[in-house]
Amino acid sequence: MDRPFPAHTKRGKMTPAPYPGIVIQGQSRQLAPGARIWNEDNLVQMPASLRGSDLVVNYTEDANGHIDRVWILTADEASEPVSKQTNSRQ
Repeated sequence: MDRPFPAHTKRGKMTPAPYPGIVIQGQSRQLAPGARIWNEDNLVQMPASLRGSDLVVNYTEDANGHIDRVWILTADEASEPVSKQTNSRQ
């Protein structure tokens, strides 16, 4: 299944942290209020249920620099450059 990612999507490695914290590329960041996280099956996953470290993700930021959308990538998705996955019309 191809998932549509917005044009301004970024790629990184994510490690869950106590909510609303999140670590991306080794930097502590914060999830935006109402942030959504989709797992490899494209199902919404609650931040408290995330397990693992260095999960390869695509993500977007809101105007305040908070992470507002996260997609945990499958191995196939992670092997493609993010530029091939984005939809420039969004």
